[in-house]
Amino acid sequence: MPRLPFARRPLARSISSLIPVTVAIFCASAYAQETSTSNDTVVVTATALKVATPEVETPRAISTVSSEDLETRAVNTYDETFQYRSGVVSQPYGDDNNADWFFLRGFSAENSTYQDGLRLFRTGGYFWWMSEPFGVERVDLLKGPASILYGEAPPGGVINAISKRPTREPQGTLEIEAGNQDHRQVGLDVSGPVAERDDIRYRMVGLYRDGEGELEGSNKERYYFAPSLAVDFSDDTTVTFLASVQRDEGVPTTGFFPAYGTLNNTPFGKIDRDTNLGQPDFDHVDQRQYSLGYELEHRINDTWEFQQNARYSHLDLELRTVYQDLTAPIGPRSISRGLIDRDGNYDAFNIDNRFIARTYTDNTENTLLLGAGYQELNLDYSDGDSFRAQKGDGDLYFQSIDTLDIFNPDYSAFRTPSLMDPTYHELDSSQFGLYVQDQLRVADKWVFLAGARYDIVESTDEFSDSSGRSSEGYDDEQLSLTAGVMYLGDNGVSPYLSYSESFTPVAGIGQNGAYEPQEGRQMEAGLKVTPRNFDGYLTVAAFDVEEDKTLISNGAVQEQVGERRSQGVEVEGVGYLTDNLKLTASYTYTDTRYDVSDTQQDERAPFVPYHMASAWLDYDLASTAPGLSVGAGVRYMGETVPSADSGIGGEVPSATLYDAMASYDINDSWTAQLNVNNINDEEYVSGCDFYCYYGASRSVIGSLKYSW
Repeated sequence: MPRLPFARRPLARSISSLIPVTVAIFCASAYAQETSTSNDTVVVTATALKVATPEVETPRAISTVSSEDLETRAVNTYDETFQYRSGVVSQPYGDDNNADWFFLRGFSAENSTYQDGLRLFRTGGYFWWMSEPFGVERVDLLKGPASILYGEAPPGGVINAISKRPTREPQGTLEIEAGNQDHRQVGLDVSGPVAERDDIRYRMVGLYRDGEGELEGSNKERYYFAPSLAVDFSDDTTVTFLASVQRDEGVPTTGFFPAYGTLNNTPFGKIDRDTNLGQPDFDHVDQRQYSLGYELEHRINDTWEFQQNARYSHLDLELRTVYQDLTAPIGPRSISRGLIDRDGNYDAFNIDNRFIARTYTDNTENTLLLGAGYQELNLDYSDGDSFRAQKGDGDLYFQSIDTLDIFNPDYSAFRTPSLMDPTYHELDSSQFGLYVQDQLRVADKWVFLAGARYDIVESTDEFSDSSGRSSEGYDDEQLSLTAGVMYLGDNGVSPYLSYSESFTPVAGIGQNGAYEPQEGRQMEAGLKVTPRNFDGYLTVAAFDVEEDKTLISNGAVQEQVGERRSQGVEVEGVGYLTDNLKLTASYTYTDTRYDVSDTQQDERAPFVPYHMASAWLDYDLASTAPGLSVGAGVRYMGETVPSADSGIGGEVPSATLYDAMASYDINDSWTAQLNVNNINDEEYVSGCDFYCYYGASRSVIGSLKYSW
């Protein structure tokens, strides 16, 4: 599993001077236009406030990617979703067919994934719920701390996928894809009323996908089925039942490479990016997951409404993979290898209850939210890992199983190792939270937001092996706050300020007892611009996120005295330049610093470039070639640095990637499409921690879709 630094450092330079400059530039550019806060590209979402609100009237930065955007770019892996949005580092560890990776505003997003407002658990080392893009209507990204609504969460943000759900009108899609790397996919999406009744609606979404991974011998096969049913029990009460079943099986991509031969030259040249330093005829993953839940909406009266979301999830995982170890160098061509063997399952339950009251006067509109949420996870698994084998004195060490020539691997010399003494884990965690939030809109000009949440979190991890049994965990209480103000300008320029907090529990015991939760805080200033005569929007946000109580090394122990801080500016816009030409563009500046040890302070964080930019153009050639539309995009990722304590010298070079698509409507029902990502097959390193990771190679996918 990639080694992720969680410490933070104070940043020497402040971006506060950029805020008024940015505000002035965009105010001046938009002031001359007569504008409104409503157009076709503006999205209404409940992700940011848990109450359906237009994004442009929310004093927080939000990015949304629709299913149409996903289809246009042929997104088949979840961590490709935000490649054309600001504030997100996508696939920092390369194209991993066994996990989805994001960095949000300079922070790892391992525990940031939600679906339909409820957390998707990713814990225990590779016991990660995998999300299927074909099964979602859209994906929302709420940037920055969000514990006021979601409880424990990293400070970078929350990614919330909205499941496809029943429609009132009958509709259907059958899609077939094929591409390089033996990519094959069939998807079916059918929806409509049941037996022509208006009060019962269904949807069935199914998919089969198969293909090779980035590394030689790696592959993955996925089966996915997601039925849903919406029932109107009365004019005031609707329940939507949502379920999913998914299985992934194949050979995982173990994309851990040394800097020697990837970032740095060697006398033997570079390591080919498709080199598998694992053992493709031995490595295997089999993950099965299913969920069952519902969403209840009930209008009590003209003022009050009750909403409830609940979901039960189950995941089974068998994972066996050989990987390289960088702590035991063997020679100029060889590396030592270790073994991971995980086998287990978890059961998870989430429920969120919300009372919403809307009251009005001649000059105000007030929305009060009262909520209570509970989540529980029970995980049992065995962990056989070369880094977790224990000596008699309890110290951890690396247990090598063999060596491999990194420039010319000979897999035939591999002999199945005897499994090391595994560690058996029984992990139980729970969280209960009460929250209140109030939105006050005054004179259709001002929006005021304030909220608070109180959480009780508990977790225990009992583990045992041949040397005995022990446990660690945490038991904490946490108060999270948020506040914001926004002015809705008549000229369509709406500035805002906001403050928000987060907390992330930390398991373990330090020199002064059990670790306390890491605490995050964010100050954000921004603009949201929505011109009436321009179908689109522009958002600008400047942010300062701090996380403290991070673990740093102090000799033989870890102390909770570190910091991580991320400051930056994000610009994002979506709009139609003409009736036929649509532009999606973004720019991100991020400076993320963290503490590594007592002697390494304020170090630049790995994987997070100072500068990122992207632009995608869609052009409908209806006037010259009816039925034909084309699109093209460019993505720029600036240089990054390796981990400060990794011993890797130098910077990771920047990369510029080009994507394109062409779509042709054969008739009203049939559409053919071709997508090419990384057109020139740029070979680049996506980032280095202690290991280095190659970015995704060229992808070519052709599809044929039948709609009715």
